[in-house]
Amino acid sequence: MKLKDKSVLITGISGFVGSKMARRLVDEGAEVYGLQRRRADGVLPHNLKRQGVGSQVKLLEGDLEEISSIGAALTESEPDIIFHLGAQSFVPRSFERPLETEAANCQGTANLLEAIRIKEVDPVVVFAGSSEEYGLVISSEDQNRRAQEKYGTVFPEPEEIPELPIKETNPLRPMSPYAASKVYGDYLMRNYFHSYGVKAVVSRAFNHEGAGRGIMFVTSVATSQVMKLKLGEAEKIRIGNVNAFRDWSHVDDIIDGYFLLAEKGRCGDVYNQGSMRTNSVISYILLSLEAAGYPVDSIETFRGEKAVEGPTEPDGSEIFGSKFPKTKIDGMLLRGELEFGAEDGGVLARSGSDRIAIEFDPERFRPAEVPILFSDTGKIAGLGFEAKKSLSDIIEDQLNHYLSETERQGWS
Repeated sequence: MKLKDKSVLITGISGFVGSKMARRLVDEGAEVYGLQRRRADGVLPHNLKRQGVGSQVKLLEGDLEEISSIGAALTESEPDIIFHLGAQSFVPRSFERPLETEAANCQGTANLLEAIRIKEVDPVVVFAGSSEEYGLVISSEDQNRRAQEKYGTVFPEPEEIPELPIKETNPLRPMSPYAASKVYGDYLMRNYFHSYGVKAVVSRAFNHEGAGRGIMFVTSVATSQVMKLKLGEAEKIRIGNVNAFRDWSHVDDIIDGYFLLAEKGRCGDVYNQGSMRTNSVISYILLSLEAAGYPVDSIETFRGEKAVEGPTEPDGSEIFGSKFPKTKIDGMLLRGELEFGAEDGGVLARSGSDRIAIEFDPERFRPAEVPILFSDTGKIAGLGFEAKKSLSDIIEDQLNHYLSETERQGWS
């Protein structure tokens, strides 16, 4: 998209994606505005400082929960495009503080749309929905049976199994207050297009990672601990559910997708953004260890009851009707040949003479877990999108990021 001289307003500009997007937009010659809450200390947000764009963006004081401040931001920026990224985006926090999540994500989105409608401005609005909206995706008959036993019902009931890869038409079964809040925003955006002509396009981006991802998110939890291990600052890795599968994209690819949707996305429509691959948390950790210089020969649970030789070897098999990059252990988990539980305590990764403990932390398990996310991105590919970066690229960027002690320790 030609962004030079466009006026662009980013909500959530100080976040992981917003700050990187601001950098990209500045470099492409756009006039960039960002909505951010008042800071009593007047200090530039850490992510914007990290991206070196403090003096090149116009920060507008405001709060998504206050419609008057959004109106003022629209008056000041006169935007051609709004990227609505602002949200409480940490799933575990949404379980702890559901009302905070509802206020920021639901009321905040409603306020933005109402301000646009009342002021009769006409920007393209790209909404950052989430793959978490899909929630409980059914991958097998066995998983469906277990989900029925655990939750009592699966609604909507699956029409076909597996429900993978995930298309935009998949059922939405949100499994957290965060996910439910994103479903609300997704539908409200499309309602405002159909009812009032607001030029809204919905992105459902799958997990996007890279240097600067919040220290509390699972990929950063893994890579920061791997780097601490490498530097002698830790003796083991602590993690939650390692069976979970995610479609991890590089943040740069997702930003490319946002720009493409602003230019070519059909208003009132929904587009998946992802990598069209799915990998387990345990693979992410093991591949991170290998990238840090610990080739993994084998793993076994603490009591030795479950063991896998060569867990990171490539698996070229077709699963869910698709071939995608995955490891041997990914394939075993996906085929139901292996599963790790909190009762296993953890696994030992053997790398030559080194024994690296990956300990399961019960506190990191969610009350309701999304077992697998795996995107079908054929729709946005039809607009010209192509994911360029691999899982290894994401891991390398994060490990390099955590060479910094400031970032490794989560200081700002």
